[in-house]
Amino acid sequence: MEIHQLRYFLAVARAGSFVRAAEEEGVAQPSLSQQIKKLETELGVPLLDRLGRSVRLTRYGEALRPEAENLLRQMRLTRKTLDSLRAEDQGILVAGVIPTILPYAMIDVFAAFRALHPKVDLDIRELTTERMIDGLRAGELDLAIVALPIRHSEIVCSELFREPLVAALPPNHPLAKEKMIDLSCLTEERMLLLREGHCLRDEVLTTCSRANAQFINTFESDHLSSIFAMVAGGFGISLVPELAARQATGCRILPIHPQAFRRVGYAQAAGHCSLPVQKRFVKFLRAWNWPLPKKLPASA
Repeated sequence: MEIHQLRYFLAVARAGSFVRAAEEEGVAQPSLSQQIKKLETELGVPLLDRLGRSVRLTRYGEALRPEAENLLRQMRLTRKTLDSLRAEDQGILVAGVIPTILPYAMIDVFAAFRALHPKVDLDIRELTTERMIDGLRAGELDLAIVALPIRHSEIVCSELFREPLVAALPPNHPLAKEKMIDLSCLTEERMLLLREGHCLRDEVLTTCSRANAQFINTFESDHLSSIFAMVAGGFGISLVPELAARQATGCRILPIHPQAFRRVGYAQAAGHCSLPVQKRFVKFLRAWNWPLPKKLPASA
């Protein structure tokens, strides 16, 4: 059974005539009649009663008609879906973003892209790096905005920008009057960290380890906003990304020495088919003017 045979059958059912159906489909009448005969042979039942110059559906034909209409309707919808996927300015884009980047660096990016491409359905998911790697490999995510590097044979990454880490201190902290924090001065400080599973936690621990800064870990959270509130309340200090520090209300924000950065980029699954809308978004990402503060505020 082939699609064009069903289409010819439905044309005859509507027109009540092989001649008119052939004209409607733009084919020769003998060719149309032959294809319907092949369909009847394959199905093993007569679909039409031939009544001279007119035709009438048999009981078998009446049963096939709604099924054939549904099948052709579904084929049209399928073709429409595939056509939309081939377009650069419509379709669905599923993007994962780590929590320490989404509210501080990506909201404006997504909003600007949506304004340029209103027909694109942005499905944004806030996830940890490990969960995004699984999502990319499974084809559940088109791309992910992450902290680099990601060392995985099935994931390819590209850097977008580098963001300094800065110190967040309570406003009445003894070091709050300094212009810069030497990490060696963090010894025995109460450090507020994100929980395990957040890549920023690993970056902070690595930065402190390289500077031989020993600290006391007293609080862990899944949200930077909670850490900022705890810092402002005098419960400890933290190292945070510079962009996030702009929302650290009630905290004293200072650069650190030695200076440390985190690399931010996008990740995609190696070997997976990239849709045109995904390629368009990657191009948009790479052209974005990533805004980093030129000068840290004395307090946020």
